[in-house]
Amino acid sequence: MEEGRSQASHQPKNGLCVAQDHDQDGVEHEEEIERELWAKKVDFLLSVIGFAVDLGNVWRFPYICYKNGGGAFLLPYSICFLFGGLPLFFMELALGQYYRTGCITLWNKLCPAMKGLGFAIIFINMYMSFFYNTVIATAFYYLYSSFTLTLPWVSCGNPWNDENCLAIGQTAKANQTFTETPASQYYTRYVLENYKAAGLHDMGGLKWELSVCLMFVFIVVYFSLWKGIKGSGKVVWITATAPYIILFCLLIRGLTLPGAMMGVKYYLTPVPEKILEITVWKEAAQQIFFSLGPGFGVLLALASYNPFHNNCYRDAIVTSVINCLTSFLAGFVIFSVLGYLAVKQGKNIENVAKEGSGLVFEVYPEAIANMPWSTLWALVFFFMLITLGLDSTFGGLESIITALSDQFPNVLGKHRECFVLVLITCCFFGALPTTTRGGMFMERIYAEYGTANPMIIVVLLETLTVCYCYGFKRLRDDITEMIGMTPGHYWVLCWAFLGPAFLVIITCFSIRDLSFLSQQPDSMEVYPWWSDIVAYCIFFSSLIWIPGYMIFCFFTTPAPTISQKIQKMFQAVPVRRRVERKPDGQPDSAGVGGLNPGGTNATAGIESTPTSEHFVAGSKFTEHDKQVVSSV
Repeated sequence: MEEGRSQASHQPKNGLCVAQDHDQDGVEHEEEIERELWAKKVDFLLSVIGFAVDLGNVWRFPYICYKNGGGAFLLPYSICFLFGGLPLFFMELALGQYYRTGCITLWNKLCPAMKGLGFAIIFINMYMSFFYNTVIATAFYYLYSSFTLTLPWVSCGNPWNDENCLAIGQTAKANQTFTETPASQYYTRYVLENYKAAGLHDMGGLKWELSVCLMFVFIVVYFSLWKGIKGSGKVVWITATAPYIILFCLLIRGLTLPGAMMGVKYYLTPVPEKILEITVWKEAAQQIFFSLGPGFGVLLALASYNPFHNNCYRDAIVTSVINCLTSFLAGFVIFSVLGYLAVKQGKNIENVAKEGSGLVFEVYPEAIANMPWSTLWALVFFFMLITLGLDSTFGGLESIITALSDQFPNVLGKHRECFVLVLITCCFFGALPTTTRGGMFMERIYAEYGTANPMIIVVLLETLTVCYCYGFKRLRDDITEMIGMTPGHYWVLCWAFLGPAFLVIITCFSIRDLSFLSQQPDSMEVYPWWSDIVAYCIFFSSLIWIPGYMIFCFFTTPAPTISQKIQKMFQAVPVRRRVERKPDGQPDSAGVGGLNPGGTNATAGIESTPTSEHFVAGSKFTEHDKQVVSSV
């Protein structure tokens, strides 16, 4: 076997060594696969749950459910979950665990021509960090402002309030046609001061309080990630569990408030005719997709630190179901309080309910301000928002760190602390524009053109590549090798047809909704003509890596003819795995090479006889491939 090798590269990872060798027939061998593992299984589960359960579960799902038919919305939501979201979620966990690598180097083994997908994911996660962490910084600022006996958004009469401010219990003036709550004006006129920004062309300068909070957020993120999964695995014990404790406390408190049942009724009352509207199905599909988070590379990264024979099937079911149930639970927490606020203000629920930042920074704080022990509930609520946001930030940045460390192990993998510091610094400066008084204008560009729309295209291409280039049957065989159980026809049907169809529908709607910011009626005044150039440059800055790397791969792939070159580009490299060892030098009981095809352990530390079952490839094995194996 030694004579057949043409090249070898020894790649240190976390102080350990992984050797990747290619023989003269193009078969890639992985020797001594040593990779940092989760200290405990629960660390991994909490990290996945923490990533999937984010701010969207609290500020988007309840409103989307209420707006799209209440209880009737749960039908399209469940269908999209079962036939779209869950299979994609399981697929990513399985691929990450099987190949034990990040979202860039994974494509060397699945389909070399599509390696640009990994680089696209890196850019998308960067843009995500540019605006998502500003939301966490805002929650930090609210948490700091809540350390007072009287919350600052309880009443009008403050320097930031104007004549439109109207507190609960006050009567509007005869000529007053437009009013705002004290909490709303505190958020827009004091925290953001967005009235001082004219648009993207005049963003009003930095809001230094938010900038300081943003810096603090990234400092927390850095010291949570700099040591790898052993550090972040401990932090998630707080950030992933605290939201559930707080949610249940807020639920109990909310259900005891006057008007709570009215709010819950609005939340769950089914409107069956809504199911016939295509918009409802689009909202359900998008909510499932962005809630579970396939395609961000996070599931690949987190699962890559699992033992090879970890039951990723059970993990996928448990974590994804917990995510959806959390969204449903959050609806009771939100709407019980909205019912209370509607009673206090003498309004209908539809005149009170909002989604997004308006819900968590305007509506809910207004309700909290009128509760007994308002300071305590404010501290609890904003601490929950911070923990929900941090978990998702950990996941997104860990995806970048793992991918680039695996791609450049000698430069970045060996110097993780410095690499993470540089990455966090870049994210901080990229996010600074969102802490200006006109930061909302930049947030919209980052969210729509940098993250949401390109991500859907990336996931569609990823799914099609895995299912039809790599092969859904081979994916099924990989899972069988890992967990000793073959996925049934349901999973194959979803991977082969329903999952891609699910993504095609979302992609079509997303492309249809894309437009020029400067031409939209609600944004013409704040987005000048050149904002469209900025938006679409950001949009294509990630996607350009896909055709770009494909062209690079075409010119660098050795083959005598163009057809053979293209065939080689879109085929995975046959991989044979060897005994996997732990840092102490002992064979890992979850190692790959130490198992027979049937799943029984071979002699520890001794390479088992290679067979075709030890291989994974992008096309069927030829007789020549099998002869190469038997000759090794």
